Amino acid sequence: MLARARMIDEIQSHGLRVTSFDGLDRTVAADQLILSDDPAIFKHAGTILVTVKSADTAEIADLIARYASDDTVIVSLQNGVGNVAVLRERLPGWRVLGGMVPFNVIAMGDGRSHRATSGAIVIERDAAGTAEALSVQHLALRPTDDITGVQWGKLLVNLNNALNALSGLPLRAQLTQREWRVLFADQMAEGLAVLKADGIRPVSATPIPASLTPHLLRLPDGLFNMLLGRTMKIDANARSSMWEDLQRGRRTEVDYLQGVIVQLAAQHGIEAPLARRVMLLIKDAEAAGNGSPALTAAQIRG
Repeated sequence: MLARARMIDEIQSHGLRVTSFDGLDRTVAADQLILSDDPAIFKHAGTILVTVKSADTAEIADLIARYASDDTVIVSLQNGVGNVAVLRERLPGWRVLGGMVPFNVIAMGDGRSHRATSGAIVIERDAAGTAEALSVQHLALRPTDDITGVQWGKLLVNLNNALNALSGLPLRAQLTQREWRVLFADQMAEGLAVLKADGIRPVSATPIPASLTPHLLRLPDGLFNMLLGRTMKIDANARSSMWEDLQRGRRTEVDYLQGVIVQLAAQHGIEAPLARRVMLLIKDAEAAGNGSPALTAAQIRG
């Protein structure tokens, strides 16, 4: 694992502990892992899973080009829709596959990462069967022939990351309140209109088609909660990665989520006022450095 020194210290002190909403709890001892903050570790890799934030994609691609073999398979497991293009531009001739991680993971400290929501990882299908080869017990990877549509579908769902970060609420608590769901639905509807103008057909990250999701979100609480329980499992304490970024004083990926919708809308001469406002509120929270501003849905609407 190529990791930052802070993470290496945690794992060396506590091991790498992975837990899940479904009861999985497993610790891998540090001496069973090869950990390094030196990218020269790439020379030993047959497959590299890229998990850095979107703003760091170009930098990690240059490190891969410098240290890894050109027959190494590169798999992007990142949020957003532009990372694969960046990797392919900087790694010409390499096999670069897109991927999508539907579930939420929380860094709990002391070497522990907790999976808080359900869903299967999706990877672009290739002749070598990379998705199947990377599948392991408790973590199946599913191949797809439309990774671009899948990534756009995930981007629409990820528009809630910012709402969750601004609210400070656990995801489950947020989604059980209709005022928050309607705000999320309005964001998704705005995003769907922008994607339609560009001819993009998103593939839903859930069993519910993307075009129907805003209608589902607007349902009364009782009916929505019944349907949600059938389609997705959410840990009671799960929060979005963007909430975690604000809490830790890190740069968020809002430019690669709401920002993409705003940019695409501008290209087609249409407005995306809700995406723009949410993006600016996140940037204000980043600048303030005080974690989540704990706004209400009404305050976000302005």
